[in-house]
Amino acid sequence: MQSYLDFEKPLAEIEGKAEELRALARGSEEIEVEREAEALDQKAKALLVSLYKDLSPWRKCQVARHPNRPHCKDYISALFTEFTPLAGDRGFSDDAAVMGGLARFNDRPVVVLGHEKGHDTASRLDRNFGMARPEGYRKAVRLMDMADRFGLPVITLVDTPGAYPGKGAEERGQSEAIARATEKCLGIGVPLVSVVIGEGGSGGAVGLAAGNRVAMLEHSVYSVISPEGCASILWKDAGKMREAAEALRLTAQDLLQLGVVDRVIAEPLGGAQRAPDVAMENVGQAIETMLGELAGLDRKALVADRRKKFLEMGRIALPEPSSFIPSHFPGRDRG
Repeated sequence: MQSYLDFEKPLAEIEGKAEELRALARGSEEIEVEREAEALDQKAKALLVSLYKDLSPWRKCQVARHPNRPHCKDYISALFTEFTPLAGDRGFSDDAAVMGGLARFNDRPVVVLGHEKGHDTASRLDRNFGMARPEGYRKAVRLMDMADRFGLPVITLVDTPGAYPGKGAEERGQSEAIARATEKCLGIGVPLVSVVIGEGGSGGAVGLAAGNRVAMLEHSVYSVISPEGCASILWKDAGKMREAAEALRLTAQDLLQLGVVDRVIAEPLGGAQRAPDVAMENVGQAIETMLGELAGLDRKALVADRRKKFLEMGRIALPEPSSFIPSHFPGRDRG
């Protein structure tokens, strides 16, 4: 069943009416409604084009969080063969929020890693909504070490609101685990390509996304903090998440201009959730292209390429939205 975001409610009404007409026709062969249903389909398509023509940053956040978007597990099933999951950090436990293992991508052996949010209540609780604990990042380090040892490219799929901030995670060294994972990403001598398939939240995302090539799906987001968290800090009002989303420059299009990511992957009309197979095929093609760009580079060149990429970040600036800094924020007039 299709789920609709709040700004898609008019679309839900039209598509709902078309489905009602077809349900009536299925119940009685004497009822002919196809012409009316097709007219509603055309109206719905036009409205869908209008809604997604120029999404605001906040609406992109909503789309990135859509429960029906394909998740890491879906991409692994669709794009990889012979996937052998590997579990545990060899220190504390396994973390279901980070999944990974050995696989083949276009018949090439690789290591694939990613955040998994889950699809229903039970799996979301089991996966902790994609919020990894320290053992998840330590598992990622273990798998990247293995990839480095055997010369296997690493592919990461990022989709997390952020690392888990719970008491137990902090006690077990959450910040250190994320830092070690980021360090490992930057230091391995094999190609590392990352794709933000939904949310890329803060250090929890960077711990798997410090790659030679970083791509984002068209309606994914990637930022240092959630819009709600940013609004709570700057405006003391989480309700100002729309202004915060604009100020954070978290869209794929902004981040491409800023040089934070290397490419934007097109999504089907209405977002990846409306045609998951198309979205996953596009991601697969992008991964193949990015791996091709790194082919032939030796260990030293791969590490240098990654270092150069991250050292150059921050040299490009975009115009600052007027809503970025509230009038009461300390230091506003310091330049």
